[in-house]
Amino acid sequence: MITVRMVKYSVPVRFIGRKVRVSLRANEVVVFDGRTPIAAHPRIAARTGTSVQLDHYLEVLKIKPGAFPGSSALAAARATGTFTSAHEAFWAAARRVNGDASTRELIDVLLLHRSMTEADVVAGIAAALKVGRSAPMWSRWKPAAIGTGGANSGRHLPAHTVAPEHRVVSLTQRRLADPAAVIAGL
Repeated sequence: MITVRMVKYSVPVRFIGRKVRVSLRANEVVVFDGRTPIAAHPRIAARTGTSVQLDHYLEVLKIKPGAFPGSSALAAARATGTFTSAHEAFWAAARRVNGDASTRELIDVLLLHRSMTEADVVAGIAAALKVGRSAPMWSRWKPAAIGTGGANSGRHLPAHTVAPEHRVVSLTQRRLADPAAVIAGL
């Protein structure tokens, strides 16, 4: 959490202990790591308020799933509507089948929101509930065919993006490859 004008805002856990830059706007607070925006929150006008996003804590909650049900991040997500009734239904169904391991399954599903659209994830949850699948099977399936966005929706770029290979080509070779340019140069 960072404090901006006596209000606390969450940041992703990997930025804990690092210096970040904050842009205060009329209606929002944007947090930057260098030039990269890492978090955006609606601006809170009241003093001593708190703005928490569940997505910022998922890595820690996956390691310590017992903290998930009582977490303030989950309570905030329920209050804002980002943790929907579809998520609740999936979690309840997974708890009936897998017990305490269901929390990790739910967190795996919540992590899919980073690479897929909301509609695709909710459609996948609905499909999983319909056929009675658990999250490990469903997260491997990744319903890219459902909806229009799919796994490559462009919302978030994958962390392991491979840069295209750049070759150095001799200018002489490039000129000789075009016979019309060679004849025109004579």
